[in-house]
Amino acid sequence: MNAASLLASAGMNIGLSLVVLSLFSVLKKQPCSAPVYFARRTARREALPIYPAFSLARLRPTASWISRAFRVTEDEVLRIQGLDALVVLRFFKFGTKFFTVCSIIGLLILVPVNFTCQDGHSRSEFSYSMDAFTISNIGKGCNRLWIHFACLCFISFYILYLLYMEYKVILVLRLQHIGNNRQQPDQFTVLVRGVPLCIEHKAYGCCVDHFFSKHHPFTYQSYKIVHDGKCIRKLLKLAYSLQHKIKDLHRKAVEKPMKWLCLCDTFWSHIGDPKIHEESLQEVRQRIHLLQHENIINKKELPVAFVSFKSRCGAAFAAQTQQHIHPLLWTTEAAPEPRDVIWKNLAIPCHLLALYRTGIFIAALLLTVFFALPVTAVQGIAQFENLKKWFPPARAIQIIPGLSSFLTGYLPSVILNSFIYVIPYAMVYLASLEGYISQSRKEMRACSMVFYFLVGNVFFLSLLSGSLLQQIGESFTHPKDFPSHLASAVSAQSDFFITYILTDGLSGFSLEILQLGLVTWHVVRTCLFGQSIENDSYLFGFPYYRVIPIVSLAILIGMVYAVISPLLLPFLIIYFLLGYAVYVNQTFRKMQDVYDITYDTCGQYWPHIHHYLFITIILMQITMIGIFGLKSKPGASVSTILLLLMTILFNEYCKIRFVPTFCHCPIKVAKENDDCDEREGELQANQEIAIDAYHPPWMRPVSFAGDAAYMKPLVSYS
Repeated sequence: MNAASLLASAGMNIGLSLVVLSLFSVLKKQPCSAPVYFARRTARREALPIYPAFSLARLRPTASWISRAFRVTEDEVLRIQGLDALVVLRFFKFGTKFFTVCSIIGLLILVPVNFTCQDGHSRSEFSYSMDAFTISNIGKGCNRLWIHFACLCFISFYILYLLYMEYKVILVLRLQHIGNNRQQPDQFTVLVRGVPLCIEHKAYGCCVDHFFSKHHPFTYQSYKIVHDGKCIRKLLKLAYSLQHKIKDLHRKAVEKPMKWLCLCDTFWSHIGDPKIHEESLQEVRQRIHLLQHENIINKKELPVAFVSFKSRCGAAFAAQTQQHIHPLLWTTEAAPEPRDVIWKNLAIPCHLLALYRTGIFIAALLLTVFFALPVTAVQGIAQFENLKKWFPPARAIQIIPGLSSFLTGYLPSVILNSFIYVIPYAMVYLASLEGYISQSRKEMRACSMVFYFLVGNVFFLSLLSGSLLQQIGESFTHPKDFPSHLASAVSAQSDFFITYILTDGLSGFSLEILQLGLVTWHVVRTCLFGQSIENDSYLFGFPYYRVIPIVSLAILIGMVYAVISPLLLPFLIIYFLLGYAVYVNQTFRKMQDVYDITYDTCGQYWPHIHHYLFITIILMQITMIGIFGLKSKPGASVSTILLLLMTILFNEYCKIRFVPTFCHCPIKVAKENDDCDEREGELQANQEIAIDAYHPPWMRPVSFAGDAAYMKPLVSYS
């Protein structure tokens, strides 16, 4: 790629981001956009920070939200949104801090060393490309490669230092956050699976009570057996649908919307008499009460129970110990939050989980293989110069001025990002089939699946397919020069990844804050179908499974090319600064306005992020081992192998030092929190909260009040 293509990509992305951010600042002020940008406040019927009357200020773009984002403190985020949101923001800070230092080293040391080297290729060879600033301009055996090795050592040790300090800080924040939320019922509760059937009573419940009364006599308090509520769940879905129809029909009867706003009103499914739907809802309610009857529901007990204890210390001890000589019986683990539980997955037997996950692994592998087709096609567009050699009709594109720069500089990254956008949602669907008992664990699993998919398919496949297309002709004509051609191709791909970072950062983050898909659906729903969103706000949980892997891929790209092509690094600073501003708005401002907090893992995402960053360091060092080998510098390769071993030892130390505290609650911390509750007289109240917290949705009371049923929630969550 030449400089013209890179400038075309930068110009397109900067222009698009300015347009999108301006559109966002205008749409956010419009009352009609409140269900999208203030969904939470709309649902709670709170005051909205918008302009009720028309004025020119509503049409004037502003950038004040960016300055407000950088004034938000970490204490505010932690207190209001929890540690998971803070981990995301600290992740962006981590990237900004790291790549700022790397950029200084790269621009002040590596770029001049690469450009002024006379041992590499001739200057005319690089007259139309940017390879003169990369390690490709360093000849074989050149002693300047030791400068690259020294920079590699500094970058490696610097990121290891940052990782260690970040782990320490987040660990302290995790323990403090647990102590500040002592009323959480999951701190007193243990999930028990593999409960054996009581032979005498043909039930599981009495067996649970007998076992824990005998083996945990001083700390055991009560239990909640889990029942199979599949039939009730179906009826609840039907009841919710009827309730929504009744509500919409009553609204239409009052509002009487204009006919031209309801083009599809004749096909709308909510047409009918509300009394008919109310009678149907009454019948469904009676069937739900019948199925909830004790004599019927007890016949559908599952070998799963939530056991509550009198103290956090007792719960932590029970969750972290083996209860039976048979490891598949009486298996215990810390219970997830009540709002985090996926109740239907508790019915899956433990011994089938391995089978489920093997099948999903195969499905994810097939998806990865299938995705190789668009990635290879994208690289074919990016390597336009080589494409002209193998497909001469492509030269016709050069007739139109600037078109080739647009095709090679902007279009490939746009296509790749468009394909990538759907991957997280596909992976979270696959993860939902693996049988995880909580939403947080499912999304953490999806997070890892997306990351490995991006590493294998976006990074490696883009690199290999680009190298193949670029070097295939030279490899046949000069087979002895293939290693040097491959090393040059690795450096040359930095241009493509620069455009990828620009597109994912500038355009991607801008579209993220605009929520283009949701805005489009809102316009279609309100104008075309005439539906009201007054009580049906767009509430979603924050997509950690999408944000964390994509940002980790950006760090991976920056790490691998930090020594090879330092010109990439300043673009990553822009990437993380804009990402921080956007996601402060998303995780702090918008969690008050739009995103719902569906769970709080107390920072358990950070060990996953640490693992992703460890993989990026390993890939950077392995890549440099190969580069030094191809550049005929075996001493540097051997020294990098020693650096690689040190990195692996550091990661093993972090596993021993930090990971156990993220997986379990230490007995010491649990005891301190119990003592604090006793001093403040809150221990009994927190125990009672834990006893009543784990009621599945289908076992909660159904409220119904005649004709006013559409005004009340179907299920009471109090």
